[in-house]
Amino acid sequence: MVKRVYNFYAGPATLPFSVIEKASKNVLEFNNLGISILEISHRAIEFDKVIKEAQKDIKEIMNLDDNYHVLFLQGGASLQFHMIPLNLMLESKPALYVNTGAWSKKAIKESKIIDENNTKVVASSEDKNFTYIPKEIPCDSSASYLHITTNNTIYGTEYHFFPDTGDVPLVADMSSDILNRNLDFKKFALIYAGAQKNLGPAGTTLVIIRDDLVKRTENKKLPTLLNYKTHVEKDSLFNTPSVFAVYVVHLVLKWIKDEMGGLKNVEKLNRKKAELLYSTIDDMSDFYRGTAEKDSRSLMNVTFRLPSEELEKRFVEKAAERDLIGLKGHRSVGGIRASIYNAFPYEGVEKLVEFMRDFRKNS
Repeated sequence: MVKRVYNFYAGPATLPFSVIEKASKNVLEFNNLGISILEISHRAIEFDKVIKEAQKDIKEIMNLDDNYHVLFLQGGASLQFHMIPLNLMLESKPALYVNTGAWSKKAIKESKIIDENNTKVVASSEDKNFTYIPKEIPCDSSASYLHITTNNTIYGTEYHFFPDTGDVPLVADMSSDILNRNLDFKKFALIYAGAQKNLGPAGTTLVIIRDDLVKRTENKKLPTLLNYKTHVEKDSLFNTPSVFAVYVVHLVLKWIKDEMGGLKNVEKLNRKKAELLYSTIDDMSDFYRGTAEKDSRSLMNVTFRLPSEELEKRFVEKAAERDLIGLKGHRSVGGIRASIYNAFPYEGVEKLVEFMRDFRKNS
């Protein structure tokens, strides 16, 4: 048996163990071809089947039609911060952003590089150190698009509603909560997500883009590799994709469909995990203090503080002794962060809760 600890890291993060087992076998030999998945050509028929099945499964899981294109790109979500305004911003039509934390700020910064005067922040939670999701999000009907970050790993907040943007395209960075619940994904014109939290290993970025947004690039002079139209026309194969990362995403999607039974069951488990952890924090509020406002709490990243930084340091050290790793909060904010993504097991949350009770009792 392989020893498995409970991995609370925010990303790269926990993967389904059945996926790791399948991937490990195919690292040695892929589909009885006599070569590893690490060696296979991205032009091979066998990999073409992998990427096409992954695209098909994404659309099926998210209930999207052929009006959407599924791409596997590189550069992480960080490159998308730049590609989105480069491709989608229209002259004299503002690009609207909601600022809910570090990743939103990075997206805003890149948009301002493209056109500072045409980039507008329409709502922000910075006034309370990003502890909530703004309730009022105005949307100019003449805007190029409205951009949101659906989950904020550092501050532990998540959208539990989505703004009504009318005919204005809604663009979403879903890097840290992609496929964590059953949503009406047709509300979004473009979705992007780094794979390394809920989808697979680091190395590929999922981009789902509606056809009308691809057409915005037709009269623009853009660098070839930074043009969405390039990747749509070449079906993510304009340059060599991250073959292994795409393959693991393909396996994770099969896990969601076949082992979990779809997003409704994924959501049910995620809510059960989060409810157990948040109720424990609230029950021991004299010692543990949640940092996100209750109506904005993330299902994926649970952030909390202890009475002192010294206690937090000891908490992380003692937790590791019980095989609970990755609980240190982001370096920019400190505290504790438990990331409980789709593949994180319920029993791991039970173990953490048990440790939290013991630590409080003995401190």
